[in-house]
Amino acid sequence: MNIASQQTSNGQRPFSLILAASALLLATQVFGQHDYKASRKHIRSGKYDEALKVLNDRLEKFPEDSEWHYQMAIAQGLKEKNVEALKALKKALELGVHPGRVAADSFGLLKPLNELPEVKALLESQKSVPIQGPMLGALNPDGVSVWLRTFGSAEVKVFLADEKGKLLQTTDPVTTAAGNDFTGVIRVNNLQPDTPYKYSIQVNGNPAQPTFEHTFRTASSGKSRFALAFGGGAGYVTGHEYMWETISGLRPLVLLLLGDNMYSDDPESPQMQKFCYYRRQSPPQFRRLVSSTAVYSIWDDHDFGTNDCSGGPEIDEPYWKRSVWEVFKQNWVNPDYGGGVARPGCWYDFQISDVHFIMLDGRYYRHRPDKTMLGPVQKEWLKKTVRASIATFKVLCSPVPWDYRTKGDSKDTWNGFQAERTEIFDFLADNKIGGVLLMSADRHRSDAWEIERPNGYALYEFNSSRLTNNHVHPPMPGSIFSYNKKQSFGLVEFDTSLDDPTVAYTVINIDGEKIHSLPLKRSQME
Repeated sequence: MNIASQQTSNGQRPFSLILAASALLLATQVFGQHDYKASRKHIRSGKYDEALKVLNDRLEKFPEDSEWHYQMAIAQGLKEKNVEALKALKKALELGVHPGRVAADSFGLLKPLNELPEVKALLESQKSVPIQGPMLGALNPDGVSVWLRTFGSAEVKVFLADEKGKLLQTTDPVTTAAGNDFTGVIRVNNLQPDTPYKYSIQVNGNPAQPTFEHTFRTASSGKSRFALAFGGGAGYVTGHEYMWETISGLRPLVLLLLGDNMYSDDPESPQMQKFCYYRRQSPPQFRRLVSSTAVYSIWDDHDFGTNDCSGGPEIDEPYWKRSVWEVFKQNWVNPDYGGGVARPGCWYDFQISDVHFIMLDGRYYRHRPDKTMLGPVQKEWLKKTVRASIATFKVLCSPVPWDYRTKGDSKDTWNGFQAERTEIFDFLADNKIGGVLLMSADRHRSDAWEIERPNGYALYEFNSSRLTNNHVHPPMPGSIFSYNKKQSFGLVEFDTSLDDPTVAYTVINIDGEKIHSLPLKRSQME
């Protein structure tokens, strides 16, 4: 069977077929993203025979898991076993691996297969389409940014239309290049607030025909109602990728990914980090969601370094920190990235309507001897930013939980940096800053917490970090509620148009079931 013949005319698998394959996998298999690391570790170190032993064992137990077949294709290709590699690649594609992922990996781990006629035909089909993306970000009342990746260097444009399809503008071209891993960000400006739009992508002069319509709505310029989805723990698990469909069905304006978004756990290997980003960003379910919902991301330990890691106070020590940061920037579409080249990181802030989000980096400058999670520069930025905010709600987003009770005696959460947390909370009280909410990830469940303070109103924390992961953490005593039976995310609905503005946090599981809800009023935050 010809690999290219498995795709639609624009080089993409029919979305209905992929959903059917996902449903079959869900009904018959249980997979864990942590299992995928063993074979990848052997591939990275050149121990291909050891990798094949792991892969053959996994395939015997889970013959319908596309990831094992895909990694088998990589290992066999690196061993120059082209017949076996092609067979494994065909099977991976049949089971739902997107051809865009093959195109992305063709510059690295799959490069040995590039000259095979069937692979060449597949790669040729990817030259006129985004192989990942489009992904929206940096959403404002008057604009939005569009991120994508192409197969090789390409000139890309965005065509913007109103909701009826009337062409409104064509952006100036942006050229993707190897130095940025063939990614580009196109800014679309001069839009109207709270307005729906359609858009399309042109690659090298060829209009890409997506399998679903690309739409978005701009943010409101004033008080309004809107909803966001948030979570962490998005390790790639074949049978759980339909989580993104569940979120998409609720049509949130914004998606916050608060860390552990792809589980590379390999800070010394940019190639393996890229492999994991390609895997995260290729599934059609994920692509459909992020093409219409603005994404804002930060990292945690598993996408910055390794489990419970601390980066330390130095900018370029360990040596891999800046490289990890560069790969992170290539794969997201945030409005800012810490202090830029002079002070790398992933902190930034943005505003939707009159809700101000302050996104924190809890890893790059974390240093236990100095008892700091944020480092001095980021901490001063946080204080300055929250003090200057006049938004109705100010949301402090951390990759790890604020409440000490969330992880027992572990010092990986703010429990390990109590003096710094106290300093921040005292700053809020001393400056009489109202309307503060806390959000976080890391724990593989969804919780709500109330943090009492001796010198201020109670701070409520929304925590969720089991978007797709199999691995689960038990609930801890003291929470308002806690849920861990299935994968889940948080839906947060703001209404600042009321005399007493409201926010409601609802836990929704992967099957769309509403589990718990916590409604709050702005008057409770003074």
